[in-house]
Amino acid sequence: MELTSITPTPHQLKALTHPVRLRMLGLLRLEGPATATTLAGRLGLNTGATSYHLRQLATHGFVEEASELGNARDRWWRAAHRSTTTANTTPDPEERETLEAYLQSVAVVMTEQLQRAVEELPLVPQDWAEASTFSDWVLRLTPRKAAALVGALAEALATVEEDDDADDAEQFVVQLAAFPLPGHVTGDPTGTTT
Repeated sequence: MELTSITPTPHQLKALTHPVRLRMLGLLRLEGPATATTLAGRLGLNTGATSYHLRQLATHGFVEEASELGNARDRWWRAAHRSTTTANTTPDPEERETLEAYLQSVAVVMTEQLQRAVEELPLVPQDWAEASTFSDWVLRLTPRKAAALVGALAEALATVEEDDDADDAEQFVVQLAAFPLPGHVTGDPTGTTT
């Protein structure tokens, strides 16, 4: 798949507010084209529900039919882009609700993936364990400097050349979450909001 990215409109983003759709899109991005039946088996769903979610993703431009792989019986689907990003603008109240629902789904899916990685850590070869990290850094920054840091990290990741031809190359996940320490900007010392 080409190194493409999509920054969805608020209307498109609504299609990704369901964690199942995010998981589905992730599988298509990581494992390549699949049928609704294959995805249903991987996600523990029935094929009807999987087909519905695939059609929603297709309608909003996240997946496309891989017609060269299909036949009269099986319809194959592939991710249309390698990654999804969100716009760094302040949305209006209706758009904010959609963005928050999407980000909740992202948090669910990322947390599940992180939990599985921790559970599997004792089973991975030593060199992969040493290449992995579960770290966090808390820095005191201005919004301008924080935005510059996130931009620099994203730029560094974008310049990494993949080892497509190496025998020992595997898919390596880098999750980046950057945010003000909960409760410190909102004034809520518990870190919760209502």
